[in-house]
Amino acid sequence: MTNDSSRSGTGPRRTPGSRPLAVFDLDNTLADTAHRQRHLRRRPRDWNAFFAAAPADPPLEQGVRLARDSAGECEVVYLTGRPERCRADTEAWLAAQALPAGRIWMRGDQDRRPARHTKLEILRRLAGDREIRMLVDDDELVCDDAERAGFTVVRARWGSASAELRDAQERQGRT
Repeated sequence: MTNDSSRSGTGPRRTPGSRPLAVFDLDNTLADTAHRQRHLRRRPRDWNAFFAAAPADPPLEQGVRLARDSAGECEVVYLTGRPERCRADTEAWLAAQALPAGRIWMRGDQDRRPARHTKLEILRRLAGDREIRMLVDDDELVCDDAERAGFTVVRARWGSASAELRDAQERQGRT
């Protein structure tokens, strides 16, 4: 996964006075993907159409409200399985929803690892120098692994889950 301000290091270096992080997933946490999941039911799956339709995602009010409320105490950042090529659309969508400005970590365009691996890797890196107040995500496997690693998790069960999306997240490393 890539981001616009990556930091490397070996051990925890908590930044004094910095606010804790609230980490939000996008698809089915903040953005309702139900209208574009049809592209995943096709064989072969139409990934270009799936991601091209993302700018039309309606917001999921419960997730959006939680992100806005979290900005009072935390720095809000975004951790998504979307590929890097979707950055401009993602930034525009977040701004159009009046979501808090924040760094965005995205999957590399060729990265096909399961979401639970890529996201936990980034969470651990972030936790090296910042407190992570919570992770908000709809992917149960991501949530399970994050909880086992000691992170506080809010399970976003307010979106439209589908078998195709779960497969895309876990087996195909696409979102």
